[in-house]
Amino acid sequence: MTIASEHRPTRRLAGAPISWGVCEVPGWGLQLPAERVLREMAQLGLSATELGPVGYLPSDPAALRALVEPHRLEVVGGFVPLVLHEPAIEGTREEARRVAALMARAGADTFVAAIVADAQWSTPRTLDEREWARLVEHLGEIAAVVAGEGLTLVVHPHVGTLVERDAEVQRLLADSDVGWCLDTGHLIIGGTDPARFAREHADKVLHVHLKDVDAGIARRLRGGELTLMHAVQEGLFRPLGQGDAGIEEVVGLLDAQGYGRWLVLEQDAAITGQEPPVGSGPIADVRQSIAFLNSVAPEREVARP
Repeated sequence: MTIASEHRPTRRLAGAPISWGVCEVPGWGLQLPAERVLREMAQLGLSATELGPVGYLPSDPAALRALVEPHRLEVVGGFVPLVLHEPAIEGTREEARRVAALMARAGADTFVAAIVADAQWSTPRTLDEREWARLVEHLGEIAAVVAGEGLTLVVHPHVGTLVERDAEVQRLLADSDVGWCLDTGHLIIGGTDPARFAREHADKVLHVHLKDVDAGIARRLRGGELTLMHAVQEGLFRPLGQGDAGIEEVVGLLDAQGYGRWLVLEQDAAITGQEPPVGSGPIADVRQSIAFLNSVAPEREVARP
């Protein structure tokens, strides 16, 4: 099946279902069907997709490939929350192995790890020294497990996790040599300058999530006035170039440093009304973001690692 695309970038540009409002959080908003989301990704010229929430795309690798390949899309990988500060992580280790093996069989190359307080994503707390040491040790163990299945683990700083604020980001950068997902939105919300991160830690940037941020709404989120869901529903994340995350500088730095892995357009969206007509809704924001990327830095052919 041939997919006609509006534009096919030469960068390794991928999409994420959450850019189309697909999220597992109850009350987040309308969940668009996977076939529509994948079709619109292909229409925009995206070359791959992350998996999105557990169960949104098939967990069986053969079924997953059968769904995405007609749209000429690859599977990048997926977002996996991990509890790592507890003394025993046998269950976590085996779950990571299982998920990584499934991802690898579907053609993925990246295991995006968020370090959470518990499986329920309880409000994060400050770990004591022993708990932090365990977290660092266990993170290295999980990275090795994932590598054994052929995937690269990257840490994703994220609102509501144990690695959210700049102090935690800097501490983990100092204590662990694992790779990172440079998420422009979550970094700036937590108080880390994404451009500074790209400039100072280029060797650790192995995956990128691009999203722009409304700084005013981000302050309300950081101050506890809004939950992440409500902040997103109020427009926290903006099309690239229309917010305060300094996307042009970050992309320029990545290009200058020869970054050649995935750039994922992951602009958390929420559809709070009826399903938008085909050709409208979230696709419009993603289209604007692609146009912005193409305007601020020349595309170049990059070799797949």
